[in-house]
Amino acid sequence: MPWSSLFQPVERLSAEQGLEDWYARLLTRLGDTPQPFELALVGGLLAATPGLAFLAGYQAALRMLWPAAPWTAGALCVTENRSTRPADMNTRIDGLQITGRKDFVTAAECADWLLVAAREEDEGQAPRLALGVVRQGAPGVRIEPLPALPLMPDIGHARLHLEQAHGERLAGDGWGDYVKPFRTLEDVHVLTAVVAWQFGVGRDCAWPETLLLRLQALLAGCAEVARQAPDAPTTHLLLAGLFAEQQALADELKVAFAGGPAHWAELWQRDKGLLRIAEAARSKRLEKARRIVAGR
Repeated sequence: MPWSSLFQPVERLSAEQGLEDWYARLLTRLGDTPQPFELALVGGLLAATPGLAFLAGYQAALRMLWPAAPWTAGALCVTENRSTRPADMNTRIDGLQITGRKDFVTAAECADWLLVAAREEDEGQAPRLALGVVRQGAPGVRIEPLPALPLMPDIGHARLHLEQAHGERLAGDGWGDYVKPFRTLEDVHVLTAVVAWQFGVGRDCAWPETLLLRLQALLAGCAEVARQAPDAPTTHLLLAGLFAEQQALADELKVAFAGGPAHWAELWQRDKGLLRIAEAARSKRLEKARRIVAGR
């Protein structure tokens, strides 16, 4: 991991030409086949907004989930009717064809490939998921853009419609091997990217050295947790510690942002809630991990 990136001059990347262009320019800066953690870290440093940092972390997590993914941007499509439970899904995969609808696809506007959770069990059996891959623009694949959200309005969301879309089925169980571990992969890589964004802003704005050193330490912790198995109880315990450390810095960060250019403070005030996404799910995983480690 080239940690020297943290201390080099930063020329931030904005997204006037769209997210697809932003991501392509980020990869150009990184060179050939960067490691996922590097993608999250450097993507966060170069991001002009917290939302773009989120996008870098999200793409890094997808590459951890599917190491053979193309180097274009992708998206994971799970949610139907505000639920991610397999029993609540109606999207189905039959052979190499996928039919259904996904209601909340992050950054769909720039996604070249889409990982789609779809049921494949026979009638009368318990719900069982597979993960299929479809390409945006292919026959039977339609993206319906949704209105921008107050949180990270620069990162679009969309509804995905599939009508006998030709796809590739990835090996393994859709839930246990993909959907479930992605929650942890996304948490650690998005946290990495957002903390890197904070560090870059803080370095440019001459924040107190003690705050910058603690942000560095937090990034080092993220690097270690990113190496752990996403389904291990100890990983969830360590990840909870990282989020607790970020939360412990909240008041100091607020003061630091307030003392610098209003632009950065306004962006952080608008988007700081992104670190609370899936907070309830993290809390449940933490409690389960505690019970497992304690042997209960």
